[in-house]
Amino acid sequence: MLSTRRIHFINFNRKLVVSSVFFLIPLHFLKIGLSGWQIGIIVSCFAFAPLLFSFPTGWINDRFSIKKVILGALGALALLLILVAGINEFLALAVLFLFVGVFNNALDVSTNSLYFKDEQEIDLNKKYGVYIFWIGLGPAVGILLGGILMNFADFRVLLLCFAGLLSAVAVSVRNFNHEKFAVVPIKEYRRNIFRKKTLLFAAMLFVIALHWGVEGTVYSPFVKTHFRLNDIQLTLFIALPLLILAFTALFIGSVEYNPQLNKKIFLVSMFLSGAGLVLMVQENVYLSLLFRIVHEIGDGGIGALATLYISKLFERRSIGGSWGILLAIQTMGHITGALLFSSLGYSLGLQYPFYIAGGMLVANVVYGYFVLRQAEY
Repeated sequence: MLSTRRIHFINFNRKLVVSSVFFLIPLHFLKIGLSGWQIGIIVSCFAFAPLLFSFPTGWINDRFSIKKVILGALGALALLLILVAGINEFLALAVLFLFVGVFNNALDVSTNSLYFKDEQEIDLNKKYGVYIFWIGLGPAVGILLGGILMNFADFRVLLLCFAGLLSAVAVSVRNFNHEKFAVVPIKEYRRNIFRKKTLLFAAMLFVIALHWGVEGTVYSPFVKTHFRLNDIQLTLFIALPLLILAFTALFIGSVEYNPQLNKKIFLVSMFLSGAGLVLMVQENVYLSLLFRIVHEIGDGGIGALATLYISKLFERRSIGGSWGILLAIQTMGHITGALLFSSLGYSLGLQYPFYIAGGMLVANVVYGYFVLRQAEY
């Protein structure tokens, strides 16, 4: 129990920091004179890291260490935020954000590996519902806190405060329960991935991840353009529904584990996510917010149950590296969605990415039914 509480503590704080920084830092970049394409390249450097480093990190988790990777990544992120606070040059910032992506990815993979490998007897819905709750709560609190602090402090001060927070987290979670490692041959990871049920599930994850590209590229401009919100209003508009995501995951954790019921909840969640995405394109700000909440209810259910399903796809001894490969596939979906929907949105209209990505999520319900019927999760 001690390790799982520490994992929740780490996830809440790192998501608080990273989400707040990446929601607000484009405003800082514009202030220091960077252009739109330069900002896009810097963000892409951050997003690209999981494609290269997810599997190596997971392999290290399986073979050598999880604790050292987590503590090292927390310390490295704190140092990188300090460096970002003092640099205005484009190429240097691009390199720094590549490393921010590497170490944030190391935390993503390693905290998941540690949690997947935990052998405590606990209801699976509760285990993964609570896990996604803390991951979802961090961004909601971070975006709200960051938006409020930006009214009272320079962004560089904010970065230094967050660097201090990550350093404090690293110091306070130095110990974990006993970690078990194994020598896992590369061919075992290949076998884990290149089997029917994993490939089918990976394709479903790829489609789900496409819609994150909409939220990361055209959502904020759509809200700001259509509803003319100031920065604080925009922060509240985006952050409050994320609280709903977190508490939806917590609700999933309160439902006793039942494979058949879980499948139904997962498919309904995917439908709500897609329908909410399509319908949040409203001229009325309150209706738009309502359907954004519907979307986040769906994402909360998807997050909790998809994580549960991943935990059942692989054996504990090789789940770190195998999950790392799945994360890379998921990241490819996110990047593909960002490139596709940003181009589409800024050329044809900001509403079209919502229609297409939401429609693909709704269609993915049919495919998801086929995937979940093929294997026992």
